[in-house]
Amino acid sequence: MGTLGSGNHYLEVQVVSNERIFDPVTAAALGITGHEQIAVTVHCGSRGSAIRLLSDYLKVFEKAMRRYGITVKDQQLACAPFPISRGQDYFSAMNCAANTAFANRQVITHQIREAFATVFGQSAEALGMELVYDVAHNIAKVERYAEGELVVHRKGADQGIWAGESGATRNVSDRQASPSSVAARWRPARTCLWGQTKRCDTFGSTMHGAGRTMSRAQAKRTFRGEQLQQQMKQRGILVKAVSMSGLAEEAGLAYKNISEVVESVDRAGITKKVAELRPIGNIKG
Repeated sequence: MGTLGSGNHYLEVQVVSNERIFDPVTAAALGITGHEQIAVTVHCGSRGSAIRLLSDYLKVFEKAMRRYGITVKDQQLACAPFPISRGQDYFSAMNCAANTAFANRQVITHQIREAFATVFGQSAEALGMELVYDVAHNIAKVERYAEGELVVHRKGADQGIWAGESGATRNVSDRQASPSSVAARWRPARTCLWGQTKRCDTFGSTMHGAGRTMSRAQAKRTFRGEQLQQQMKQRGILVKAVSMSGLAEEAGLAYKNISEVVESVDRAGITKKVAELRPIGNIKG
């Protein structure tokens, strides 16, 4: 999966155990079979291109807002009417950044396959390293609902799936996971979700991650990276960090419990649990 912006980026190697598959039929359709199967998740976007175009268009939108009498509470929410040239220009630029992100992940995926092929002495095809899905968040999409065509912008959310009029299921949901394998109180667990999304209630959207309980600045004031590193080592989790302050930002208690968040969307019928993917290695940058 991927993001349009620069935010949280990581490459994670994961394992899927039989006992953590909640919906075997759906899991099999996605190529998730268990038996200590290995999976790889890449979370990466367009790097600096999206951030740059956003900064440029914030200035453009400020002028458009004055012209059309639009006011917002936060300058970061600056906008312009979608049908006019400025709105269309931004939408086109955003799509270009999204294409850059998709291309970026395609190159990374190719390099991952090459690395696995070198280590195991088999081709990526023989190892069954097929792409399950690739989806972007931090992106706006034009979608049709009962109200008509709407521009749905998902920031801290991902596009889910829903049943079409014929009952056929369209699109595979993005994996729903904590932003960091350090997150879930040092009990790292990613859960792949798939299922019917409440399209009318959530506009086809579901959760993107666990969400923070405190800001990065507060986390650095609350935790010490060296202490976290030692605590995780005692749990069998080895951490090599560029800086201890960066590690403190990602302290487990700085995030909500991912298992509880996943359970809540499952019970609400937004998306359903399919399988839990447990990290065994994470490179974050």
